[in-house]
Amino acid sequence: MKTVRTVLVLSVALVFTFLTTDLQAQYFGRNKVQWENFKFRTLRTEHFDIYYYADEEPVVHDVGRMAERWYTRLSTVFNHSFRRKPIVLYANQADFQQTTTTGGQVGEGTGGFTDAFQNRVVLPLTASYAETDHVLGHELVHVFQFDIAASRRQGHNQGQQRGVGLEELPLWMVEGLAEYLSQGRDDPQTAMWLRDAVINDKLPGLKKLNRDPRLSPYQFGQALWAYIGGKYGDDMAVRLFLNAGVNGLDDAFRRTLGIPSEQLFREWHAAASQLYQPVLAARWNGAQMGSPILGRDNTGADLNIAPVVSPDGRTVAFLSTRDLFSVGLYLADAQTGHVIAKLTAADANPHIDALRFIDSSGTWSPDGRKFAFIVTERGDNRLAIVDVDSRSIEQRISVPDAKSMTDPAWSPDGRSIAFSGESGGVTDIYIYDLQSKTTRRLMNDHFGDFQPAWSPDGQTIAFASDRGPATDLGALSYGPVGISTIDVASGKVSRLPLFNDAKDINPQYSPDGGSLYFIGNPGGVSDVFRYSFSSGAIQRLTKVSTGVTGITELSPALSVSKDTGRLMFSVFQQGRWNIYSVASGTSGETDLALNGPAGAGGVLPPFPATTRAWTSTYLATPSEGLLP
Repeated sequence: MKTVRTVLVLSVALVFTFLTTDLQAQYFGRNKVQWENFKFRTLRTEHFDIYYYADEEPVVHDVGRMAERWYTRLSTVFNHSFRRKPIVLYANQADFQQTTTTGGQVGEGTGGFTDAFQNRVVLPLTASYAETDHVLGHELVHVFQFDIAASRRQGHNQGQQRGVGLEELPLWMVEGLAEYLSQGRDDPQTAMWLRDAVINDKLPGLKKLNRDPRLSPYQFGQALWAYIGGKYGDDMAVRLFLNAGVNGLDDAFRRTLGIPSEQLFREWHAAASQLYQPVLAARWNGAQMGSPILGRDNTGADLNIAPVVSPDGRTVAFLSTRDLFSVGLYLADAQTGHVIAKLTAADANPHIDALRFIDSSGTWSPDGRKFAFIVTERGDNRLAIVDVDSRSIEQRISVPDAKSMTDPAWSPDGRSIAFSGESGGVTDIYIYDLQSKTTRRLMNDHFGDFQPAWSPDGQTIAFASDRGPATDLGALSYGPVGISTIDVASGKVSRLPLFNDAKDINPQYSPDGGSLYFIGNPGGVSDVFRYSFSSGAIQRLTKVSTGVTGITELSPALSVSKDTGRLMFSVFQQGRWNIYSVASGTSGETDLALNGPAGAGGVLPPFPATTRAWTSTYLATPSEGLLP
């Protein structure tokens, strides 16, 4: 991954700096190949030329509306305007990785980038409108940053003061500001990183934040800008950034905020501790959490994610950076954590360009003899099926109706595999029949549908989706992701009454089908919950201090054994991802009341903000600046 100190800004709003080697190493030693010839068209809006192709026709006008709304917001924030900028749009991640707008490899973890020379945004459509909007907003912050820097260079050529230059600013200032202005201060995933740092007394100072590659400039940069904006105002935050580009960082703190950087960081640390300590006091400490089944001690890796426990509950397949140059798929004992074998990895199979690991896990066949997962091959996603005993990949299935795939789920009768697929720039749930080799699309709309899970009787599929009463895609207004079910025979979709104001993802049925396990974050902290279909009761099964999560907030992180009910889930701790195992029959809490300020676990300090925050205002007002 390149930083702002090089030719391109690779803005991976979804992934983190210390994982760079592991994420990009899947392409180590490979030559870049473009497998498809994209016939680009142009959509001209007032300020952008959007280059797209036929697959994106259904949604490209909405992307244009997103872009113009971001222009309205950011031109006000920066008090800066420009005429026209290019946006190159790809229909999905697999197409995006073939882009020739950069000569460098584009890995699975790259969410989008901005070319500093041409000030051009390049990004793929994501699983939902909300995430596409977020990534686009993040990259357009960079467009404004680069355009302002170019204006200063032009002014320098005319005899004005040159300044230190954007490329000389630390990464947390550039990427962190882009994340703050596009995501705001209500961000449970970044708050999780901050809580983890509070627990381990590792909130960084300025020097450490500037130099330590293990610290995510996205998360910690966003959190610091949120503190500055919340205490001093977003106008002062932007002024600090602009002054740093002229006077240098140390001088900018004194000139803009009237205090040295050391004092600001002390205040930030104190505010974070004050906000999160009441939340942490009501949750598990390390002793209550116990030891992970899979962590650095037995895998040697900091990244152990996407656990999928076998039907009999005895083994677990998971993704890990156990090898130096690749994210691999491994098999381990679900009770002891002993790593049994490596099933596959991109560097071990010449037919696989990469494993899809950021936003997808795999699935076991009902008899536990095979395992299916998503790979990238020849520019498309494919469904790969490995024989667990022989460790050999028996099939690599291409689905022409869905070039991009995630989240496979094997049906109880073993005849078909459901998955989330992208077509026409939107994601829906599909079913692939292994015998007839035919595909059925269960819905066809602009909502983002992913993470399907079969009921034990095979009649229903539960899935995560942004559909719901709080989402209005016409108004580009997005509610939290929830869980819905679809009757496979009739196609009837129903949304489950879980946490209406919070995230609900990663549904998993209990063996008897009477309950649904899922990950939710009421109060801003992601935990495992159990929902009873008969009573409607919800129980909290975990009370982690950080969060039950994969790499991103929407990554799959939970699995339930189809026969025994054993639960396995990944938890972010001490800057690493560990996997835990819990036996069936775990009791839960029905009292879901929170300690501390309501929702304090998911916001960034100071809370509440003590001064004007443009960011919070425009993110809460989707109609402002929106074209019809």
